[in-house]
Amino acid sequence: MAYPRGATTISMQFLVAFDGSDEAERALGYAVDLTAAVGGRLTVVHVVDPAVHEDGGSEPIETLGDADGRLVIESPEVAEERGLRLLDEATELAADLGEDVATELLYGDPAEAITDFADSGEFAALFVGHRGLSAHAERLLGSVAKGVVERARLPVTVVS
Repeated sequence: MAYPRGATTISMQFLVAFDGSDEAERALGYAVDLTAAVGGRLTVVHVVDPAVHEDGGSEPIETLGDADGRLVIESPEVAEERGLRLLDEATELAADLGEDVATELLYGDPAEAITDFADSGEFAALFVGHRGLSAHAERLLGSVAKGVVERARLPVTVVS
C-alpha cells in the first residue's frame, strides 16, 4: 500500500494475556514474533483474581480430590504480588526474544477484565494461552480462553 507523502503509518498494537503457564509463554512468543514482523507494539496483561488460583502441577484435574489439593484461595495482596512477578517474568521472556513490552496489572474476572481492557485500547489482536484442563476442571474453574473468545470484539488467537 502506498501512503501519500508526509503520511505516517499506523503501528499495530497487540495484547497478550499472561498467567505464567506454558501455553501463555507460547502465546507471548507467538505475539513477539508477529509484533517484530510488523514493527508493532506489545502489551502484556495479567489479571488479579484472588478468588481461586490453581497451583501444584500441570496434569489435568480429574477429580474433586485433585481440585481440593490444587485450588487455593489467596488474599488480594498475595494475588497482586504473584501477578507482578508474572508480569516481570513476561517482560524478561519478551526481552530475551528481542521485544520490549508494556505491562498492565488488571483486577477482577479474568475474561471480563482482559476483554474490557482490549476494548479500551487500539489493539489489533489479542493472544491467550489455552490451558489443557479436563472437562471436569473446566466446569469447576471455567475457561478463561473460552470466555475471552466469547466476549472479545477483536480477533483472538488461542495458542496451545
